[in-house]
Amino acid sequence: MIERFLKQTTFTSEEDYRQHLEFLVPDNFNFAYDVMDVWAQEAPEKLALLWTNDQGEEIRTTFGKLKEQTDQAASYLQTLGIGKGDPVMLILKRRYEWWVVMLALHKLGAVVIPATHMLTKHDVVYRNTRASVKAIICVDDAYVLQQIALAKPESPSVGLYIVVGGNVPQGFHDYLKEIQQAPAFRKPAFVNSNDDTMLMYFTSGTSGEPKMVAHDFLYAMGHLTTGVFWHNLHEGSLHLTVADTGWGKAVWGKFYGQWFAGATVFVFDHEKFNADTLLRQIEKYRVTSFCAPPTIYRFMIREDLSKYDLSSLEYCTTAGEALNPAVFDKFYEKTGIKMMEGFGQTETTMTLGTFPWMTPKPGSMGMPNAQYDIDLLRPDGTSCEDGEKGEIVVRVGKKKPIGLFKEYYRDPELTREAWHDGVYYTGDMAWRDEDGYYWFEGRIDDVIKSSGYRIGPFEVESALMTHPAVVECAITGVPDDIRGMVVKATVVLGREWKDKAGDELIRELQQHVKRVTAPYKYPRIVEFVDELPKTISGKIRRVEIRQKDKGEAL
Repeated sequence: MIERFLKQTTFTSEEDYRQHLEFLVPDNFNFAYDVMDVWAQEAPEKLALLWTNDQGEEIRTTFGKLKEQTDQAASYLQTLGIGKGDPVMLILKRRYEWWVVMLALHKLGAVVIPATHMLTKHDVVYRNTRASVKAIICVDDAYVLQQIALAKPESPSVGLYIVVGGNVPQGFHDYLKEIQQAPAFRKPAFVNSNDDTMLMYFTSGTSGEPKMVAHDFLYAMGHLTTGVFWHNLHEGSLHLTVADTGWGKAVWGKFYGQWFAGATVFVFDHEKFNADTLLRQIEKYRVTSFCAPPTIYRFMIREDLSKYDLSSLEYCTTAGEALNPAVFDKFYEKTGIKMMEGFGQTETTMTLGTFPWMTPKPGSMGMPNAQYDIDLLRPDGTSCEDGEKGEIVVRVGKKKPIGLFKEYYRDPELTREAWHDGVYYTGDMAWRDEDGYYWFEGRIDDVIKSSGYRIGPFEVESALMTHPAVVECAITGVPDDIRGMVVKATVVLGREWKDKAGDELIRELQQHVKRVTAPYKYPRIVEFVDELPKTISGKIRRVEIRQKDKGEAL
């Protein structure tokens, strides 16, 4: 498959990859037709999707069967009037139908807007109005249906409500029933051009209202490198990525790149995360490739991994937040597998990564993905030297890199703010070592300036995370009359440490940070909490901690 889209399909070194990665881009590329339907034609009996849930149900679907199902779904949606350019929001959790409907909407040239099931009425209204959503296809979840019902009066653009499941409220179409009457699918005469909008994601909103990120049809091709090279997948792989289908990480790890590689996507649909249950699934189904954010690995290494047969695992990757070296070391000690880190944004595919031909450096994001021209810039726009902290940017020449977003939809001012003079500014800080590896520092807004020093939250968090008492932590700056700002640590303790929360443990954590990293970085303020404020995608909202501290100071 990948030989249709790459001039060279195997690489032996970073230099080889950087010099010879070249995409073969067809006109009017559409992932559903040009990848999935081709697999269905050439290998119809090959397993595409293995879906199971916490109730013990299981669905095994071949590429041939998946084509039949996506054609049927596309035909059904056509009968409801959905077609090219129509914005359709999906709130389907991890239901099997998410994969089918995603591909069906691609076949129609519609604009897919995946969304999490945790949206409130305000979130639903915000998305409906900002994107002029035409249809909502949702799961029959009581909370989801309630929020959609509350949002209806303030969502005039939405003309279609479709529910997947047995509980079908009045005014909703019954997907499972009505799809059975769908006529044979007739492919539209013209589906899309490469620069048409295919997908829109709302950012997680760590520092404000979510931005609406628009991607073209080539975005799917941009993830070829994610699945084939970063995840190191092949046709015999069974790959599991832990991600909610409402967020971009789902198409990073459960969709495009994995099927470019011809791998089988493994899905475990569950209501509540439990490390033991997840490990049992990996053991039972003989998962070969695994990807999850560092938070998941933190919970996994707290289990007795010797209880599980994880011998099927060949490769493990991590992204979504920065990886603490302590987590890398403990997982490697217990499994013998080195986690390969990656970095990207909702606006991009993977921009930096640790590839199979590289030796991972624990805590490093790796090196630039060859499909992007990556640099680190000072505030004056000049390039940083090795060892110097700067903003990660993507240099954009005459042709937009495959995988980079089109724009912030309906917000040209915000687009120009982030992308101007041939450079896309990520807003993330890092430094590069003498070997070319990049090391994450934090968002620009999160960097703490104290007594003339610039302190990245992540380096202090990494130091704290090596203490056995700490499960999670967030580092922020607190205004100080003398130093400008001082470092504050907001800490979640392990169960066995909670009764020790107090001045003595605070001093112990402070001394620990001084020993592990530079003494000036230690947190002068430590607060113990039961949980950290997070976005609905699970990312820490340091801005909320800062706002709380500012309010208390007033």
